[in-house]
Amino acid sequence: MLTIGHNMQIVSAGALVDIDGRVLITKRPKEKIMDGLWEFPGGKVETNENPEEALMRELNEELGINTWKSCLAPLSFSHFKYPKFNLLLLLFVCRKWEGVPQPKEKQEIKWVFPVEIQKYPMPEADKPLIPILRDLL
Repeated sequence: MLTIGHNMQIVSAGALVDIDGRVLITKRPKEKIMDGLWEFPGGKVETNENPEEALMRELNEELGINTWKSCLAPLSFSHFKYPKFNLLLLLFVCRKWEGVPQPKEKQEIKWVFPVEIQKYPMPEADKPLIPILRDLL
């Protein structure tokens, strides 16, 4: 369990990679902060959750898919200080899951090749992870 100051949000995100080497990105819906920006699917790590558990839960809630801890490979992280909070973003690569990703929270989803991700407007915390993914894949 991670315990960091009260204004620090820890988020687990997944770079889902399909057999063609494309990565799934999701567009934040209108009712959320940073609406209209594209991001890697995932969400906040809740109290008493580890980052992998949080990502597995979020992937199920957001996309209706299931994966396993053994299928989540930690890749990198980023930190960004937003006006109202600090965000620590933990990125995992996932190449194996059960089900077909479907938008469950009114978000748009899109499969893109890593070299194309930079064309999509993303939150500041996601941006440093793009070249890492591009170089890996």
